[in-house]
Amino acid sequence: MFHIDRKKAILSVLKKHETATVQELVDATGASESTIRRDLTDLESQQLIKRLHGGASLSKRKMEEPSMSEKESVNQTEKQAIAQAASTFVEHRHCLFIDAGTSTIELIPFLHNKEVIVVTNGIHHVPLLLENGIETYVTGGKAKPHTAALTGDKAVESVEAFRFDICFLGMNGVDGRQGFTTPDPEEAVVKKTAMSLAAQSYVLADHSKIGEVSFASVASVDQAAIVTTNKVDEHTLQQLQQETAVKVVNL
Repeated sequence: MFHIDRKKAILSVLKKHETATVQELVDATGASESTIRRDLTDLESQQLIKRLHGGASLSKRKMEEPSMSEKESVNQTEKQAIAQAASTFVEHRHCLFIDAGTSTIELIPFLHNKEVIVVTNGIHHVPLLLENGIETYVTGGKAKPHTAALTGDKAVESVEAFRFDICFLGMNGVDGRQGFTTPDPEEAVVKKTAMSLAAQSYVLADHSKIGEVSFASVASVDQAAIVTTNKVDEHTLQQLQQETAVKVVNL
């Protein structure tokens, strides 16, 4: 495989899976490990990828936000495992805020029979909440076309009318120094408001979100516990655990 075709193949794998190990890229291209590492160095110098411990991920623009449909199939098994673990924190008749996103929507089926009350700003969440017999309140606000999240002043005002036992949030970026971040400043305010009104907040983050930094700050990492998986490298996990509680799900 020519080097141009090989680099295209590497980018194709990363676009499909968001992250990949060096060995996975070796298997996908048939190239040697040393060749893949050289290619990754070249691609990183072009700011097309970000080198990770033992692999790489696509570089993300700080204001770039994938659509709901683009995110739904990415790391879905990991998101489901995270959601199942997060559901164990929920007790009978808890009042919850569940924000919009593909990580948090996976939580809903695990709440069946817990008789919880849920407030959400996720339009896509509502049918699934109702299918599971969950008492549901939907915020007001402006609907974002790509993610169907409700944001803006009306969304914030709606959230402020409630108090929560637990707030479950998704984030585009989780970084020990830069904190929890998301591309949209208006959505960041909704998340921040919900956190301030909850007795406990959990951020559900698959491994591709760890170490990333997006445009708008939500909170420092010590403001919420993190639920992630053992696909995050051990050094990064240890750094996060110095700042906040981290629940690690073994896949």
